Amino acid sequence: MIEEHTKNSKRRLIIVAYRLPFKIVNENGQSELRQNSGGLVSAVLSLVGKQKESFFDEDEKIQWIGFSDNSREELEGQSLANESFQAHPVFIPDEINENYYEGFCNNLIWPLCHYFPSLARFDDAYYYAYETANRIFFDKLAQVIRPGDVVWVQDYQLMLLPEMIRAKYPDNQIGFFFHIPFPSYELFRLLPVKWRKALIDGILGADVVGFHTNDYVEYFLKAAKLVSGFGNRLHYINMGSRIIKVDSFPISIDFEKFNSAFDHPGVAQARINARNSLAEKIIFSVDRLDYSKGIRHRLSGFTRFLDQHQEWHGRVSLVMVVVPSRDMIEQYQNMKMEIDQTVGWINSYYGNISWQPVIYQYRSMSYTELVGMYTTSDVALITPIRDGMNLVAKEYVASRKDSNGVLILSEMAGAAAELGEALIINPLDVQDISDAILTAFQMPQEEQIKRMKAMRERIKAYDVFAWTNDFFTQMNMLELEHERLKQVFLTTKGIDAVRVAYEKSNKRILFFDYDGTLAPIVPDPAKAILSHEVKNLVLDIAKHNTVVIISGRDRQFLEKNFGDLPVHIIAEHGALIKTKGEENWTLNENYEENWKETIKPILELYAKRCPGAFVEEKETSLAWHYRVADDADYADRRARELLWQLKNYIQPELNLQVIDGNKVVEVKKTAFNKGTAAKSFVDSGDYDFILAMGDDTTDEDMFEALPDTSFTIKIGEDLSAARNHIKNQSEVFHFLNFIKSSFIE
Repeated sequence: MIEEHTKNSKRRLIIVAYRLPFKIVNENGQSELRQNSGGLVSAVLSLVGKQKESFFDEDEKIQWIGFSDNSREELEGQSLANESFQAHPVFIPDEINENYYEGFCNNLIWPLCHYFPSLARFDDAYYYAYETANRIFFDKLAQVIRPGDVVWVQDYQLMLLPEMIRAKYPDNQIGFFFHIPFPSYELFRLLPVKWRKALIDGILGADVVGFHTNDYVEYFLKAAKLVSGFGNRLHYINMGSRIIKVDSFPISIDFEKFNSAFDHPGVAQARINARNSLAEKIIFSVDRLDYSKGIRHRLSGFTRFLDQHQEWHGRVSLVMVVVPSRDMIEQYQNMKMEIDQTVGWINSYYGNISWQPVIYQYRSMSYTELVGMYTTSDVALITPIRDGMNLVAKEYVASRKDSNGVLILSEMAGAAAELGEALIINPLDVQDISDAILTAFQMPQEEQIKRMKAMRERIKAYDVFAWTNDFFTQMNMLELEHERLKQVFLTTKGIDAVRVAYEKSNKRILFFDYDGTLAPIVPDPAKAILSHEVKNLVLDIAKHNTVVIISGRDRQFLEKNFGDLPVHIIAEHGALIKTKGEENWTLNENYEENWKETIKPILELYAKRCPGAFVEEKETSLAWHYRVADDADYADRRARELLWQLKNYIQPELNLQVIDGNKVVEVKKTAFNKGTAAKSFVDSGDYDFILAMGDDTTDEDMFEALPDTSFTIKIGEDLSAARNHIKNQSEVFHFLNFIKSSFIE
């Protein structure tokens, strides 16, 4: 179904990233278009060729919008296209770009997301420049975009852009990928209120939002809940008029490229040269100069190893390559100076005239040199303090065609979630690093091969091609989900279809929710009283049909309102059932007692902290109401926090469900819901006409559980599994009159 959908949906792909994929280089009076070799460029290139035709028009180049390192004058008259990309340069005034890129992006967002809040600088000028730059990117996009184009926005430099695109081009598909760690809410909330809300709302302009790991997904979902009030269900955020999929897509590499490089003559020679010039055991590390990479702690760990294991003196070389980055910034200059001094001290203290413990180079490496070191090293030492993914770890594994070598990997790197066979270490624990080095040196070859093969198979199966395929497959699946949940408001034609089906049927069952359906939503739930007119309509309908009142209300309330009517009543989301004509209520056989005492204190604490909120204890559930709270915004924030705490507190073995309802947070057993209750009624009777109406998130279980032939109606405009919508509760009265008229005529 997905393949058929994509074949009929050919369109262009527009990438929007901070930088273009290539730049103009002038050498010896000649201009040359030189393509970058970064991870994102490699990943996007995976869409060119065999994969591209599955998602996009194969005759169209990928359109790439990004900041140009070249000036307008340098680009004038130059071709900005190659066989893969058509570039569209963005020019940002120097003052704006300084505060935008070096300021907001690198002096605030980068340290905050990498858990260095003490290095984060909060400056109003930074945020103003960030807004301005995102708008400049949008203005360039507006010159390029066409109907049907898919826009894929990349990374933390452009978090405001998806919402800008959504506002102007609501019919275009938008993806967003966050390439660095998304921080826990305790760090994210350090941002000023206005800024953090703008960033979350900006990202939520996308259809699919991607992160490297599930931890980052959960952190973002919590921020979306607490900052902007949007909950989620199985990583889907329902925005009312559309839904967003938030998921993990661990970026990867071209496995075959690194695997096949093992046999390349240049790589083989580099391997021989390294082995002949270095010690018995070789440890290799390569990183960009940055405080998040843990370079100083790595050196401390190696120092601890040399202290504790003198038997390895003269037998080990740590080859440490640091790639220059931001070295015009004073903080980075100081970091490099400290690294230089530490390396010098280690070599002078532990080394001798014939042995240098650390071979340190501050430069970039060619691809041949890099793979040569990967494939000759006994150990790859990768110890970032925080890293979104870390593709070096994957490159090392992919290049080891011989299945030898040991990967020591920080637990703080996103790659650790996939590479569990590595020696996983705490990068701040120098003893842990020292112990891991010893373990690696002593690991039998059979064990090395076993671990390496497992990691290689995983990276081979989910390489960069699988990554892009996964992201765009999810985007296409979301289109299908939108189709399933699309809003179809009942029109005269739709009502006639219900009428015809009703008149042709012989045995009918109708399910009605209470609050927001039969009765309006009011500030005080106790005052949501059924009107005489609606009650009489329900009575008239029940005389000719099976009617089921299905609600989250307790049985006392429902008995008071419906006990004198010939209807079945389901209370507390399916926990209690009273059959028409019976005196007694039946408790769901799957209900288990003795759980409330662990949950109720949490709800009561939040009620005390939120004036106007209160806890309602029902027979089978607990509800935290905040509709009549004194401060609505404050109460909503407290509700988001409560939902998150309950989600993290409740253990799977308790079998409890947390319901995010309309101004209420409810906790109940998972063994039953409105869906299971409604289905039990339908299964027990040979009904040829089924109708269900409801307005709340709990009614979705009912809509999804009923047969496809049912008439399911959502009250309100939120996307729903219901097949039809009625705009508001006041229209329910008119619809019930229609039902009544069907059998009167």
